[in-house]
Amino acid sequence: MILTESTFLVYAMHHYENPHCLDVEEFENDMKRFQYVKKLMNKYDTLGDLNERLILNHIIVLYNCFGNASTNMLFQYLRDYHIYLKSFLVYLDKLPATIECDGSMLDTSSFASDMRINSRLKRL
Repeated sequence: MILTESTFLVYAMHHYENPHCLDVEEFENDMKRFQYVKKLMNKYDTLGDLNERLILNHIIVLYNCFGNASTNMLFQYLRDYHIYLKSFLVYLDKLPATIECDGSMLDTSSFASDMRINSRLKRL
């Protein structure tokens, strides 16, 4: 399945791996984590306020729920924050050489990571 903005929800449902999920509400709560990460990265982008532990926690939960498909989903959902996202995924050792974004392949070495985020993550 090709991941685009219009297929995001179907892609997420297809890759959802939570055996403890009892209802749609729990799936929706897990999906909200994409919004939380986006808000936290926007806060860093606009105010310089970085809550790296909370971002890491949300990303780890997403990987627990969606497996490796989380990488493509995060890059699709966080199109404006690839540089920040790259720092977190390198730290978690979850960044492949290429990812699917907007229906095409994106070379992750073609953009830098955020040096301030890198230094904060090294201190953890």
